[in-house]
Amino acid sequence: MSDRVEYDTWVQANQRCLVREFDRLKDRLTGGEQAEAVGHNIDEIDAAGPASAAIDVLTNLFGLSRFERDVLLLCAGVEMNAEVARICGEALAPGHRPSVTFGLALAALEEPHWSALTPVAPLRRWRLVELDESMGVANARLRIDERVLHYLAGVNYLDPRLRPLLHIRQPGELLAAAHRETASTILSVIEADWSSSGLVLLTGDDLQGQGDVAASVASALGLQLYVLPAALVPTGASEIEALGVLWQREAFLLHAALIVECAEHEVPKQVGGLVDQLSGLVFVIGPELPPFARQAVSYVVNRPQAVEQRALWEQALGQDAALVNGSLEGVSWQFRLSAGTIAQTGKQLRRRLAGGERPEGLLWRACRTAGRSKLDDLAQRIEPIADWEALIVSASQQTTLRAMAAQVRHRLTVYQDWGFGSQGSRGLGITALFAGESGTGKTLASEVLANELNLDLYRIDLSAVVSKYIGETERNLRRLFDAADESGAILLVDEADALFGKRSEVKDSHDRYANIEVSYLLQRMEAYRGLAILTTNMKAALDQAFHRRLRFVVHFPFPDAAQREAIWRTMYPVSAPVEGLDYAKLAKLHMAGGSIRNIALNAAFLAAQARQPLRMGHLLQAAQSEAAKRDRPLSDAETRGWV
Repeated sequence: MSDRVEYDTWVQANQRCLVREFDRLKDRLTGGEQAEAVGHNIDEIDAAGPASAAIDVLTNLFGLSRFERDVLLLCAGVEMNAEVARICGEALAPGHRPSVTFGLALAALEEPHWSALTPVAPLRRWRLVELDESMGVANARLRIDERVLHYLAGVNYLDPRLRPLLHIRQPGELLAAAHRETASTILSVIEADWSSSGLVLLTGDDLQGQGDVAASVASALGLQLYVLPAALVPTGASEIEALGVLWQREAFLLHAALIVECAEHEVPKQVGGLVDQLSGLVFVIGPELPPFARQAVSYVVNRPQAVEQRALWEQALGQDAALVNGSLEGVSWQFRLSAGTIAQTGKQLRRRLAGGERPEGLLWRACRTAGRSKLDDLAQRIEPIADWEALIVSASQQTTLRAMAAQVRHRLTVYQDWGFGSQGSRGLGITALFAGESGTGKTLASEVLANELNLDLYRIDLSAVVSKYIGETERNLRRLFDAADESGAILLVDEADALFGKRSEVKDSHDRYANIEVSYLLQRMEAYRGLAILTTNMKAALDQAFHRRLRFVVHFPFPDAAQREAIWRTMYPVSAPVEGLDYAKLAKLHMAGGSIRNIALNAAFLAAQARQPLRMGHLLQAAQSEAAKRDRPLSDAETRGWV
């Protein structure tokens, strides 16, 4: 309340100051002798007010001379004071629209100088006034910029020309300990030598955390922080210059700092052109940043590690942390969430717990949901509903699959408690290859693992990843793995041999870049902390270097008769009306599990259409249709005795 009263008091004092300034200018324009006395009165008003008048702030910020100050006031007077407008209009020509010309200002105002209207002088450099040069410089009409006019009247707001480009960045509710230390270091450097630290570069995998660090620094300095996405920086040189001037003016008027947010690894060239011309405190944030011509300090801000994430969860949940205490270690290791995401998720969890929702599994489910936002746009999420009973594989296969699940489940113990994770970040992820013919259960096994581990499963569409354009495949893979790192999801790359074939000898530039793509993939797989499952129909086509980076290899052979019979028995729910099905005869059909499922489902629709229980005849008709798709007619031995 006191701030509002103080502001109202300042507005009133500022308005009184403007009225007296306009009186002084009117006296000057009409050849009166009261200008000096009015000037002393204005000084008294300024001294009595709670803060400097807006015109004095502008004069100091932009280094205006006395003449330039009066030119700006005269332009404002034409807009705000009817008497000033009338006098200026009559001074030019009776009946003309009231305006100010440079010639009028030179003739009427004190301490005139021609340089006041040069492009490099403050009035035009900072776009305080606009100049119509169609009638020459002396007769040029001057008009005050609307943003500056309102500022003089005591109304301070972001320039409307910048509103579509910028948004305010408030300090984060939570800040990781490492990020708080980085912010403190930046503050110390700024306070020691502002000239060498006005540009701060923040890189790493935590874009949200980088914004939090910048907001913490700006808040400590009493600055309002605005964000400019790199994608919105104009490409033309003149547009970049105009944007730079407008922002620097706003930085002065609003006492603000700027973040240029580069969400992608490739920073647009125009960002450098803008950043290099700016002064004041500017942050550039992004995964990777190029060097800039302007001197800068640089820091790395990555997503919090497991120990820090646990501390953040405890802060975010408050007293409710005790209700989910057993889950904190697991989610802190499995998911790599930013402090801002943890704060937001913590709020939602507290509301749900207050509403009576049971805490069991609540935190884990919330983390899964929070990590989906980026990956949902890059890969297809599969809802894992299959369990071990639905997976018909040999005992050795099931042993290997359960070992995979155990390694994912106990990574916290081995990597953190036992210290294996301190030996390096490479190889901490779990990568498996599922090899076998189409329909043998590779995707189903992935779904079973995701269901067992209570994790999301994402299928990567290789057609959307692989690109004929040089460098584009790596960019697509980078986006996928970056998003997956945060979500903790299981990645399923179907038909991996299409991308991960044997690396060729370099015969031309295309071979060289293809090898780079594979090498980059292998590098990201080693660093990925989650579970990556790759499927292939042609295991022999994979590079041996790729095999060395696989922790598990599971072969899915074509099912034998006993397995096919077991698969058939799992096809129909208890509620499905079946009649006279002979699973031993069905097992003679030489098809894998994927084809068996298609036949079972199509036969169910045939029975439903006929309003009959599902019988062997329906299955025979569906099997013949499935065989026709594969151009392989059914043999008599396979279907003998079905009907």
